[in-house]
Amino acid sequence: MWGGRFAEGPSAIMREINASIPFDKALWRQDIAASKAHVAMLAQQGIVSSEDAAAIAGGLDTVASEYEASGVPENWDLEDIHMTTESRLAELIGPAAGRLHTARSRNDQVATDFRLWVRDAIDHADAGLEALQKALVTRAGEHAASIMPGFTHLQTAQPVTLGHHLMAYYEMAARDRSRFADARARMNRSPLGAAALAGTGFPIDRHMTAAALGFDGPTANSLDSVSDRDFALDYLMSAAQTALHLSRLAEEFIIWASQPFGFVRLPDSLSTGSSIMPQKKNPDAAELVRSHSGRIVGCLTALMITMKGLPLAYSKDMQDDKPPVFEAAGLLTLCLAAMTGMVAETTFRTDRMRAAAELGYATATDLADWLVRQANIPFREAHHITGAAVKLAESRGAALDQLPLAELKAIDARIDERVYAALSVEASVAARASHGGTAPVEVGKRVAEARAALGLE
Repeated sequence: MWGGRFAEGPSAIMREINASIPFDKALWRQDIAASKAHVAMLAQQGIVSSEDAAAIAGGLDTVASEYEASGVPENWDLEDIHMTTESRLAELIGPAAGRLHTARSRNDQVATDFRLWVRDAIDHADAGLEALQKALVTRAGEHAASIMPGFTHLQTAQPVTLGHHLMAYYEMAARDRSRFADARARMNRSPLGAAALAGTGFPIDRHMTAAALGFDGPTANSLDSVSDRDFALDYLMSAAQTALHLSRLAEEFIIWASQPFGFVRLPDSLSTGSSIMPQKKNPDAAELVRSHSGRIVGCLTALMITMKGLPLAYSKDMQDDKPPVFEAAGLLTLCLAAMTGMVAETTFRTDRMRAAAELGYATATDLADWLVRQANIPFREAHHITGAAVKLAESRGAALDQLPLAELKAIDARIDERVYAALSVEASVAARASHGGTAPVEVGKRVAEARAALGLE
């Protein structure tokens, strides 16, 4: 490829460190598509003959069929997917293959291929997130009124509904999808035609190739076109945020499946056993989602560090841009599938959840709110009164609604028998009917809106 400049070939070490075909062969579909768009434009502009263009296009189709059937061969002397394809094309059609590289460089070629790959990865991630949302919405609808304890600091705080809890993750997934959509819109410009770094003297039509590849238009600066990897970082940032959300959801299932909680029975298909303890049912899929999130964040960090000090335009450092993106995309696909299956197939033990919601004085805030509404007491004073009631209940080993009225009145004479109607967990969740609250009626509204947005109605 570049032997005319050098008297000697590369050393074995240089050959090994320089070759990217072991990983960039994943770009072969995008490389074929971009090459076909490029040669069609060259013919349209009269830069190559229609006969040569037809031969090149037909040869590329043959190469694609071979890759599809047998995979991409790894000849490290050819370095990368671009030269591997061009070399095979030359074997098939002869010298005309050499015209394909007219008015382009491997710099704009790989930038184009990689953008196309990342764009596909974004679409795949969005589909995975949509499937997760559908699973969450379906289960939330089933449990819009199922009561469970809500936690802060992993301490019982207030009763909520399981449907409300699951819909919190629906909202996270919605933000994840919006981040991927923003990244896709921002990166959808074609660098093809920027050549090595300065553009080309051939009368190319970059708008034609951009349209053929589904881009909104060509990039505006040739230097930026070949050196930009913001699109890959945007993808990884969106993937990392999604992974953090999946990790939080996985952690919930891990905790809920533990015996002290017993809130869920995980599906056998996403659990494992122990080699020595036959009673064990381990939440390994969820634990690996939790672990994989760290690896995805690591992929983002790796590419950020690679790019942080590179001058314009292209540097060989950027060959290392693809492995972290490929790794993150594979891990994200697995994590989305695992958590979607877990949400869809887990058995929620709502009896255990409700029993837990009645512990820990979860309705203490409802007592304080009742004092504000019914006795016209300032909240801070009501908070103090309620604290005294909780302390008494704790000393008796009783729930708040089990304290005799006389003992409550001894704490504050303004408490009367109406208070008991506010102290049940059902009354607590029903009272929180503010927009976005945990009341079953509000959860039902949000589930209906989400189902409509997802096309489930």
